[in-house]
Amino acid sequence: PVIFFVARPNVAWRYLVSYGFVFGVGIWGMASWSITAGLSSGLSSVLLSTNVLIGMAVGVWVFKESASVRKLMGAVLAMCALAVLVSAATGNVTLNGVILIMIAACSWTLMGVIVKASKTTQAFAFNVWGMLFAPIPLVLFAVMLHGEQIIWQGIELWDWSTTVAVVFQAYPTTLFGYWVWNKMLIQYPLSTTAPLTLLVPIFALISGYFMYDEVLSVAQVVASALFLVGIGLIVRPEKTNSSTVTDKLAQQE
Repeated sequence: PVIFFVARPNVAWRYLVSYGFVFGVGIWGMASWSITAGLSSGLSSVLLSTNVLIGMAVGVWVFKESASVRKLMGAVLAMCALAVLVSAATGNVTLNGVILIMIAACSWTLMGVIVKASKTTQAFAFNVWGMLFAPIPLVLFAVMLHGEQIIWQGIELWDWSTTVAVVFQAYPTTLFGYWVWNKMLIQYPLSTTAPLTLLVPIFALISGYFMYDEVLSVAQVVASALFLVGIGLIVRPEKTNSSTVTDKLAQQE
């Protein structure tokens, strides 16, 4: 319903359509399917973070973004932490599940490329109008996988907990969360924003600890600390030489 109160952003329709399709089907359609294909939800969350390497590579090679030694060190450190989490995680692993979650990881980077290519400055409106093109492909995808009865089963099984889940996914997660994410993509290099998704496994572990009384292993705690150090190296602003700044100001005067 928010779409009736937000004007369409000043971008070509192809960006909105592709954004909705890649976001809806590419990321979350594939991620959900990977779980039904036998991959544990914990591992799917961790493996989805491999989009960091793809995002940094695309940022450097496609958008010609600079990658300092410190940023590369941070990325290596964070990926080592990811490897620790994968080795420490428990759950099922299937070939189909891994393939699907890797498609989702690639789609996450593609979503960032679409936002940057659109050159939009209206992050919230872009997110709202892009979501318009996610439901229909997702419904068709579900029908293709499970048959037409899946629609009627969804209606019959709908209850209060379903409503809460949908509202939570729609507003704080999608509208607010991806508005903030798209705003970062607009303002900062892709090679800088992409590694921030490595914080997802940390929040997943923390949520499990507080909400489900899950016990954190020593390896998970160490990996979380490595994540924070690595991401700190990536997002920390480069030091500016004060004498260089002074010289530039003198030239302008």
